[in-house]
Amino acid sequence: MPTKKVLVVADESEQIPGPAALRDLAPDLVLSCGDLPFECLEAIVDVCDVPLLYVPGNHDPALTGFGAALPAPPFLTASSADPPGPRGCVNVDGTVEDAAGVRVAGLGGSVRYRSGPNQYTQWQMKIRCLSLEARERARRRRPDILLTHAPPLGIGDDDDAAHQGFAALHRLIRVLAPPVHVHGHVHPHGPRPPDRKLRETCVINAVGHRILSIDVDSVDRRVS
Repeated sequence: MPTKKVLVVADESEQIPGPAALRDLAPDLVLSCGDLPFECLEAIVDVCDVPLLYVPGNHDPALTGFGAALPAPPFLTASSADPPGPRGCVNVDGTVEDAAGVRVAGLGGSVRYRSGPNQYTQWQMKIRCLSLEARERARRRRPDILLTHAPPLGIGDDDDAAHQGFAALHRLIRVLAPPVHVHGHVHPHGPRPPDRKLRETCVINAVGHRILSIDVDSVDRRVS
């Protein structure tokens, strides 16, 4: 069965492999959990020359506007209709994208703890999760990977207000049952935290970088 090598990056740019190491890794796909400089993501795309999907973190700028899911108005020229965000990368916040044979569902942002973009109350994230769930139920598909900035509540999060997880991710993971959920946001102090299980989903803190091997043919993508 085909195995895809996926490089996941998040939050700490100094922990991302340099150009030579990236070329040696030769990933099929790159995912970003957010809070990385856009020029860093653009450099990864330039070196790896593979699709890069990302969600914004709470320290990223607002990425409102039009993109793949919302076409540009006809009066805008092609040059002015470029979506906001890093060049050559695809924002999957609130949507699902197939890239390199891997199906990725994305939800960016953290729990709201101050003013600023890409922050949500628990209720707001519940609505966003239900919208993503409805989209996949309608297509009767499930993702290979759930890509978020913040973790589920009580699964790899912290007690402080800024780093609590989202309760609504529990239902989303139960319904969509992705084999893997990767997140950032929670910076480890010391050794990397262990991977955790939420039902049958492996929950991975990808702060810095992680390498995943995804057997895409082993995933039953039907949503019951």
